Amino acid sequence: MSPALRSRRFRAATASGALCALLVAGCGGGSSNEGGDGASATDTIVVFSGASTDFQANFNPYSPTKLEGAGTIFEPLFFLNTARQEDPVPLLGTEYSWNEDGTELSISLREGVEWSDGEEFTADDVKFTFDMLREYDAINSIGFDGETTVVDPATVTVAFDAPAYMDVANLLGRTWIVPEHIWGGIEDPTTDTMTEPVGTGAYTLDEFKPQAFTLVANPGHWGGEPAVRTIRSVSLSGNQAGADAVSAGEVDWLTSPIPSLDRVEEVYPGYEALIANTFQVVLGACASEEMGCEGPQTEPAVRQAIYYAMHRDHINALAFQHIGAPMSPGFGLPERDYVSADLENQVTPMESHPEHATAILEEAGWQRDGDFYEKNGERLSVSVRVVSGWTDYIATLQTLTEQLAEVGVELIVDQSSWNEWSDAKSRGDYQLIIDSLSPGPTADPYWQYAYFFSEINTAPVGETANTNFARYVNPDVEQAIDELSHLDPTDEQARQPHLDVIQTTVERDMPYIPVLLNGTVSVWQSEKFTGWPAEDDLYAFPALWQSPDASQILKNLTPADGS
Repeated sequence: MSPALRSRRFRAATASGALCALLVAGCGGGSSNEGGDGASATDTIVVFSGASTDFQANFNPYSPTKLEGAGTIFEPLFFLNTARQEDPVPLLGTEYSWNEDGTELSISLREGVEWSDGEEFTADDVKFTFDMLREYDAINSIGFDGETTVVDPATVTVAFDAPAYMDVANLLGRTWIVPEHIWGGIEDPTTDTMTEPVGTGAYTLDEFKPQAFTLVANPGHWGGEPAVRTIRSVSLSGNQAGADAVSAGEVDWLTSPIPSLDRVEEVYPGYEALIANTFQVVLGACASEEMGCEGPQTEPAVRQAIYYAMHRDHINALAFQHIGAPMSPGFGLPERDYVSADLENQVTPMESHPEHATAILEEAGWQRDGDFYEKNGERLSVSVRVVSGWTDYIATLQTLTEQLAEVGVELIVDQSSWNEWSDAKSRGDYQLIIDSLSPGPTADPYWQYAYFFSEINTAPVGETANTNFARYVNPDVEQAIDELSHLDPTDEQARQPHLDVIQTTVERDMPYIPVLLNGTVSVWQSEKFTGWPAEDDLYAFPALWQSPDASQILKNLTPADGS
């Protein structure tokens, strides 16, 4: 099994028009113009991550509704690449090592680092962050329970009660180190919005407006100022507006679908696009009645029927321009991870199976009365939440509405702002919600299970669930995840039985209904900036909203004119 991502690259050959550095204020002149902060347009990058409503100022990297900050403003100790297996890149940490039985981790820290307010970064900040993670369940997505000790200003150790090999990746690569001298005075780090962030990252917050905000290079960054000195993030009306901005040369980096991917050279001159099939598109169900979920989607039979009713080839064509790929109902990446031979379907069926879908429903007591199934006088009708402007997901749901109607299931699409959608997702205020399950810090399916299927990452409806937004709880899955957390990830023979349990159980229970492997599309100005990831050089996952990968990419870019 290859650890690499499936990726494809589309290249355009000719130069684009001039940058519109102040997009929301209207376009000015050419690339020699000065931006509002004094930076030249040649070292200013304009980015669009898909936000379709006004920004809400929240730079807390641990908040479920964070806007920015993870990676750019707040750094982890190391960069671990999800896109491929490679050695960790030192950031705030320089080295780490385990004792013989995997119960104690020693971490050496970079010396001479300052917070952006001029205070010294020390091991006390790392201990404070790790202790905060352990104290607040809402931000502890890995169930971290280690005991952190400061050995000296540049060294910490973390002791565990049992081997904790899998904890290390998230702890070192996805834990954002925060300053004790500021965060020690925060009442609740899970809810504070953090409008004036102080970090060690290569960028600091400069200007914020609801339509756009600006990060500028941190002059005191330990790695030196990045060549791209200014990042301007803009909010547009949706994916189509993003594509229009690319056509006009007004956005330098966009991570969202655009039309005509098969004709990038012709339609978007001056740009390259890199596509990676990694994120798993799902209909997340509020699945557990015991956790407070209500509606027909709490029945596994209903979720299974929806799964078999999907015609994924049609969805891929109509919503994803054929760049999606089959995924596994066991949630291991088919071309990267172990996929259990015990699964009923090792990958999702691409054509619909309406007879199987209706047989599942009827065996569960649903009876068709006219166009739709009913039980106990209630129509089989479910609502699904989606963000307004997410055109690929909206097209998916429009297509799926027709497909489900054919098997007697009514699907009602509820569009809302990202903020409303995100809040509903975290509190369980939905029946179905379309989303993508993000990968973990390393190329390993364990993270999917620990994040999205573990009891420690969920909460009753009305309370904030960190990552397991389906409110899924299964003791067999929980035990298998726990066993995997203590095993050396290179011991495939020891891991396999636990992966089998997880994959076959979640296929049966299906709290997240698999749709497709999403084709994550990033489009960027290749003739204005150099140093982008490439199909043969995936030094970071190529997505603007993926942290800390985006910050690694931004730090790697150089204006093509040498400024």
